[in-house]
Amino acid sequence: MKSSVLASLFATGAVAQGGAWQQCGGVGFNGPTTCVSGYACVYMNEWYSQCQPGAAQPTTLRTSTTTRAAATTATTSAPAATSTTPSKGKFKWFGINQSCAEFGKDTYPGLWGKHFTFPSTSSIQTHINDGFNMFRVAFSMERLAPDRLTNSFDAGYLRNLTETVNFITSKGAYAVLDPHNFGRYYGRIITDKAAFGSFFTKFGAHFASNPRVVFDTNNEYHDMDQQLVFDLNQVAIDAIRAAGATSQYILVEGNSWTGAWTWNTTNTNLGALRDPESKLVFQMHQYLDSDGSGTSEACVSTQVGVQRVVGATRWLRENGKLGLLGEFAGGANSVCRQAIEGMLNHLHENSDVWTGALWWAGGPWWGDYMYSFEPPSGTGYTYYNSLLKKYVP
Repeated sequence: MKSSVLASLFATGAVAQGGAWQQCGGVGFNGPTTCVSGYACVYMNEWYSQCQPGAAQPTTLRTSTTTRAAATTATTSAPAATSTTPSKGKFKWFGINQSCAEFGKDTYPGLWGKHFTFPSTSSIQTHINDGFNMFRVAFSMERLAPDRLTNSFDAGYLRNLTETVNFITSKGAYAVLDPHNFGRYYGRIITDKAAFGSFFTKFGAHFASNPRVVFDTNNEYHDMDQQLVFDLNQVAIDAIRAAGATSQYILVEGNSWTGAWTWNTTNTNLGALRDPESKLVFQMHQYLDSDGSGTSEACVSTQVGVQRVVGATRWLRENGKLGLLGEFAGGANSVCRQAIEGMLNHLHENSDVWTGALWWAGGPWWGDYMYSFEPPSGTGYTYYNSLLKKYVP
């Protein structure tokens, strides 16, 4: 989930024409703003417009506020289900992010129970009982390897993380190990590739014997050199495999907050990442509010979910890759519900390239957070659990 929103001047210069499903406008975009024949530049929000099938029309300026107004109409209880259980394809994974061990970024190392905590095993068990089979466990690299990435791991923090992971995997589910660091360490962009590799060598060795562990290279790289994002991903892959963790999947993430809606215009170089075990999955995130940051209860429209992932679907298929929607969520309202259902149906219908999706987020400290999936009373849980259970493997 984004911790901030990018801000820059809107660029209007254009060269050539954008290809099918490519970006054609938005804040900071300096590429072509017209599309090839048969495609029109469709405004999604001020950050993103996309070439979609249709006749030519204005490119990036909003001409109506109808969509935004409709998106703000919310309800407080889940409506009765109106659609049938998805029938085509089958996800490998479907589950919930667990976010709490990375809390308290201003208090490193911080105190367990005061500045950060670990997921509730009873809540995870509730989700497992409902059929969810993947849990992405966020943690802090600064707490695991204090002061330097090359330092030995903190024994207490590693023990708590390992106990959480072991609980999940002992129940037959998958645990994603998520360094929730945004490509940074103590707030600074990671440029020491050798140190990054040292961290993942130790990390890979510690979890190498658990086949239901899934490694995540880092959460939401952003505002970084694109080659550096590639290099850090490759270093992590190489270190994990060299440490003996050869049976597990590895999730790689991209620049620009690993957004699905900009993947095929931002992270195309990541298609060249190499894994000797051929178990790479490209993790993307997608929120449905106006700037895609996941900071609003409002969704742009009932169609925005499909609109924001369809280009990524095409990229995955054309490049022979597998994807996971590692974070998604929406407010407890009918517009978001339709948008999320449409997006999940699209992913499910394309499960030859999409392995599944994970809701953001569960965890015992989320309280009245608008997306909270913490049982029994989290806003997202009470509103969306019945819908999400349709997609469990």
